[in-house]
Amino acid sequence: MIKDLVKANRSVRGYDHSYKVKEEDLIDLVDCARLTASSINKQPLKYYIADSEEDVAVLRSSTRLGALLPNRKLPDKGKEPTAYIVILQDKKISESYFAFGNDVGIAAQTITLAATEKGLSACMIGNINEERIQLALNLPDRYRIRLVIAIGKSAEEIHLVEIDNGENTAYYRDENDVHYVPKRKLNDIIINKEV
Repeated sequence: MIKDLVKANRSVRGYDHSYKVKEEDLIDLVDCARLTASSINKQPLKYYIADSEEDVAVLRSSTRLGALLPNRKLPDKGKEPTAYIVILQDKKISESYFAFGNDVGIAAQTITLAATEKGLSACMIGNINEERIQLALNLPDRYRIRLVIAIGKSAEEIHLVEIDNGENTAYYRDENDVHYVPKRKLNDIIINKEV
């Protein structure tokens, strides 16, 4: 079951704009993240749920998707995410990010897997205008934006493609706008066993 969720959990850059993500689903995604492991159990992460039209507009204009597709400006018009979760570090709990960088990855992966289980899709976004988001969402200085996750219903077709050692790992799209995600083969990443 978990392997099927992992395979289905792709970074989606095109969403069904007519689908409104339910607030209770977004809260449940954060609740799943809340229950995950945290370095020395400090739990310095907080979350901002952006599902109002105003908040979603701010995040749409302050994030960039598909950096490996420089000839595209994703998402395409009419395929924008309809909700976001912003992962924040509460500096009053911990100023240090070094110890808690892993917490962000664990929380983000948990959110995206839980979204997949609900039939939703997500995309972790690191290409953000942090200052603009901080001001527009009126976030106090104690919070540092660490990651933004787009949430919605996918409007894309995405395929995993196994590649040989030395082949390019950059994702790409074909003439039909099908998205391909190259993945190294299992034999090429386990260095001490033949599988």
